[in-house]
Amino acid sequence: MPRIPDRFIDELLARVDIVEVVERRVPLKKAGREWTACCPFHNERSPSFFVSPQKQFFHCFGCGAHGSAIKFLMDYERMEFPDAVEELARTAGMEVPYEGGGERARDDFSELYAVLEEAARWFQRELPQSPLAQDYCARRGLDADTLQRFRIGWAPSGWDKLQRALGATPARLQLLEQAGLLASNEQGRRYDRFRERLMIPILDRRGRVIAFGGRIVAGAQPARADQAADAPARAAAAGDGPKYLNSPETALFHKGRELFALWQVRQAAGALPRVIVVEGYLDAIALHQHGLPQAVATLGTATTPEHTEMLFRATPDVVFCFDGDRAGRGAAWRALEATLPRLRDGRQAYFLFLPEGEDPDSLVRKEGGAAFAQRLATATPLSEYFFEHLAEDVNVATLDGRARLAERARPLLARLPDGAFRDLMQQALQARTGVSAPPAAAPTTPARAPARRASAVRRSLVREAIAVLLAEPALAAEVAPPWTFAASSQPGVALLIELLELVRARPGISVAALLEHFVGRSEADALHKLALIEFPEAHDLRSEFLGALAQLTRQAHAERLDQLTRKLQQEGLSAPEKSELQALHGMRRHGQA
Repeated sequence: MPRIPDRFIDELLARVDIVEVVERRVPLKKAGREWTACCPFHNERSPSFFVSPQKQFFHCFGCGAHGSAIKFLMDYERMEFPDAVEELARTAGMEVPYEGGGERARDDFSELYAVLEEAARWFQRELPQSPLAQDYCARRGLDADTLQRFRIGWAPSGWDKLQRALGATPARLQLLEQAGLLASNEQGRRYDRFRERLMIPILDRRGRVIAFGGRIVAGAQPARADQAADAPARAAAAGDGPKYLNSPETALFHKGRELFALWQVRQAAGALPRVIVVEGYLDAIALHQHGLPQAVATLGTATTPEHTEMLFRATPDVVFCFDGDRAGRGAAWRALEATLPRLRDGRQAYFLFLPEGEDPDSLVRKEGGAAFAQRLATATPLSEYFFEHLAEDVNVATLDGRARLAERARPLLARLPDGAFRDLMQQALQARTGVSAPPAAAPTTPARAPARRASAVRRSLVREAIAVLLAEPALAAEVAPPWTFAASSQPGVALLIELLELVRARPGISVAALLEHFVGRSEADALHKLALIEFPEAHDLRSEFLGALAQLTRQAHAERLDQLTRKLQQEGLSAPEKSELQALHGMRRHGQA
C-alpha cells in the first residue's frame, strides 16, 4: 500500500507555519509567545485555543483538541490524512511522494476523479465547436479569461456523444454512470445525461472536478428522444427540462455540502474579508468577472448548516445576496436559520435584497462591479433582518403583538452559541417587547489552564527527560546507544528510548512532527501534555536532560545490584554474573551506581 514517507512529513511540518495555516481559517491574536482565539471546535466565551509558533502545534485548554498543522486541517476541514498533507504541501510548493507504488492509492474514487476530469476537458474542447454556445457566452458577457478560469464547456446534442468519446469499454461506461454523467432508461439503455447545455464544472476544496451544472441555452433544439429514452429524457429533449441540471448525488458529490466557486474564491485571495452567497452559477461567475472574486453559489438547494460552516471557515463575514421577490426572501430566511447556530463571536452575516426583476448577473452587468460593491456595503445585518422579518405581520404597538414577537424570537435565539452576540440579541428582544430572555446557562467551558511551568509540574525522571526532549529534540544527539538506563523499571523508559531513537534517526525533526508520529497511539495524549510544559528561557535544558538520564542510569544499576545480590544469597551466580556484580560494586564506590 503506497504511503507518505516519514521524512517528507518532517520536512513539510518544518516548512509550513501553523500560525499561518490556522490564521487563514480562524482569526488569531498575539498573546505573549503564542497566538490565541476562541476555539473553532467548541463554543466558548473567552479564548482557550492557543497556537505555539515555537512548537508548531495547537492546543485548546477547554475541549482538549490538539495537534500539528496536519491535524488542524483534518479536524477543521474534515480532511483525511493524505488530503491534509497534500493541501499543506500545495501551499508550501512541495510534491507529495508515495512509497510502495509511486503514486497515492488515494481511495476507491481515483478513477471517478479521473473520468470527471476527462469529461471536463472534453466539454471544454466542444465549446468552440458550437456557434450556439459561443453566441450564448457572448450574450452573457463571458470573456475568454472567465471561460478558462471556470473551465466552462459545452455538452453537444445527441444521446451518446460523451459515451462514444470516453466510454470505450463496459467498465468505462459503468464508471461514467457512477460519476453521474450517464443515465439509464427503463430498458437499461444508457444515454448522456447532459445534452445541449453549457457545462460548468463543480470543484471540491482541492480543485478536483466532482460534478457538473448544465445550463440550458435559449434557442437550443435538443435532439428528439428515440425509443431508447424514457419519459423524463423525452421531456428534457422536448425542451421541458430544468434551466439548470446538476449532476445527481454520487460518492463524490453531495450538493448540501458543496458550494460552487469556493475553490476559485480561495485561489483569488489569501485572507478573505467576506464571501458573497448567490443562488446561481452564472451569478457567481459574473461577480468574479466584474472584480468581486468572493462570490459562491449554492447548488440548487437551500443554504444548509454545512454550507454556513464552510463559509465561516473561509471568512468571518458572509453576505447572502437574494432576489427581492417572495422566493428570494424565503431563501434568505432559510439561510438565516441555518446560520444562527454558527454565529460564534467574531462572525457576522448580512443580507442583500436586489430590486425586483434583477439578479446578481443582470445587475452587475448593468451597474458594474463598483456599484454592486456599494450595494454590498449597505447590506442589512442579520440582527436587523431577524427582527424585521419576525415583525412583518405583527403590531408591536400592542401588548399581544409584542408577546407574539417574543414567542417567535426566543426559540430562534436559543440556537445562537453562547457569547456576546447572543446576549445582545436577547437584550434587543427585551427592548422591543419588554419580555426578558430566560437566563443563559452558566458556561461549562473551563477557562484556560495556567501555563505549565516546569517547576510546578510533578513528574518522574522519565517524564522529566521526555518533557525536556520535546522542548529541545536536538538534545538526543548528546547521547548514544547502548542505553545504560534501559533496564530501569521506571514506567515510560521504553517510550523514552523510542523517542531518542526516532530523533536520532530523523535529525532536525520538530516537536510537531514528533507528536504526529504518535497520533492514534495510547501515548499520544501524555506526550502532548508534556509538550505543553514551558521552561524558563534561561533554563539549562541540556544539563537537566543529561542529569535525568544519569540519575536513571544510577537507578538502573542500583536495581541490578540488588537483583544480583539477592540471587547470590539464594542460589549463587554464574561467572559472568559475578563479574557484573563486581563491576557494579566498583561503580557504587565511585558514585556511579
